[in-house]
Amino acid sequence: MEAGGLKLPTLRPVVRNVRAEWTGTLLVCGKCSKKLDGGFGPKGREPLGKALRRHLGLKKGRKAATGIVEVKCLGICPKGAVTVIDGADPHSWKLVAKGADLDEVVETLNLQPR
Repeated sequence: MEAGGLKLPTLRPVVRNVRAEWTGTLLVCGKCSKKLDGGFGPKGREPLGKALRRHLGLKKGRKAATGIVEVKCLGICPKGAVTVIDGADPHSWKLVAKGADLDEVVETLNLQPR
């Protein structure tokens, strides 16, 4: 378009939507996971996020039923545990002890397997 001889830029939307299949979101502290050097899964060698994805049989990325996102550091830094935030209940952060039973973790966090 031109206005008085000036060429106006094409306007783009500031915010766009990208569809995801998630019914919930779980933030897992990456620093805590790294300090534990695994600690979860059948052999105790997987980080919490990866162990939960495998345990629940979730797809990757936006196609998963629940989004499990590893973040840098949540600032709690417990000894022998991983800090987790459930997106549905952000007021109550959880500390998952190393080697915790994944069935109990899934039930406590109210995660849905697919």
